[in-house]
Amino acid sequence: MEYTKLGSTGMDVSRICLGCMGFGDKSRWIHQWVLNEEDSRPVIKKALELGINFFDTANVYSLGASEEILGRALRDFANRDEIVIATKVHGTMREGPNGGGLSRKAILSEIDQSLKRLGTDYVDLYQIHRWDDHTPIEETMEALHDVVRAGKARYIGASAMWAWQFQRALHVAEKHGWTRFVSMQDHLNLIYREEEREMLPLCRAENIGVIPYSPLASGRLTRDWNSESTLRSETDRIAKSKYGATEGTDRQVIERVADIAQRHEVPRAHIALAWLLQKQPVTAPIVGATKISHLEVAVGALSVTLTPEEVAYLEEPYMPHSIVGHQ
Repeated sequence: MEYTKLGSTGMDVSRICLGCMGFGDKSRWIHQWVLNEEDSRPVIKKALELGINFFDTANVYSLGASEEILGRALRDFANRDEIVIATKVHGTMREGPNGGGLSRKAILSEIDQSLKRLGTDYVDLYQIHRWDDHTPIEETMEALHDVVRAGKARYIGASAMWAWQFQRALHVAEKHGWTRFVSMQDHLNLIYREEEREMLPLCRAENIGVIPYSPLASGRLTRDWNSESTLRSETDRIAKSKYGATEGTDRQVIERVADIAQRHEVPRAHIALAWLLQKQPVTAPIVGATKISHLEVAVGALSVTLTPEEVAYLEEPYMPHSIVGHQ
């Protein structure tokens, strides 16, 4: 395993992050492909054995079940001081007033609930899952600062928003002397590269660590375009909304991934992840593994180095996509 610093921080994180949306409870979540606790634990344990120390979840994943499963597994299998736990706040956790969002009331309540579910006194990275149009960013940033000052989070991060919104949040924090975001969790892969236009340059300028989600485009970059469908591809409405609008060019990119993988004699996931790992300022792609083999393949990508010519070949067919993922 390789380790690097997260953005401008001194915190070491593995170059592969395990995304934990796939661990949970089908009865509490819209996704029917999630693993229950019994099936999740071997995957988490294997991640630790492979040297992964970075785990990303969210309060809304299976309405807290993901945090509960991850917390119990890490308590049993890991040394808390060596691992990095990231979770997120924003999604609706219950019906009625103040059930979600980024108000001071919601943030201060949800951090305590997340810590209880995770079974820890603090999280290493507390992220806003989306932008909240209904709460002043000053209120959100001050509340996040107070979470850090209270020792409940070591750092704060953001996810999936417009670059101007992220810059505004950074400015507000700097203006008031509050804690700044150190990371951006955005939607980035070989068939969705819209973040390269403004968000990545902003993160490079501000020394923000980038931890992309959906690095394999929900598996689309790992198999033939017309290959047999999976339970996730058939039932994941969110993934369906992200991909397929530009079928022709996406298909070309996927075919080129297959071509480069054949040349290197490696799985296609190695090539898709190697492309992300060489992209500045990407820190660690978030891989949503639900099988031990998924983890082994992801870690194997660290041994692949793409030439500038191969990177250009992979990128050349790309055409602009409609923005997805900010809502």
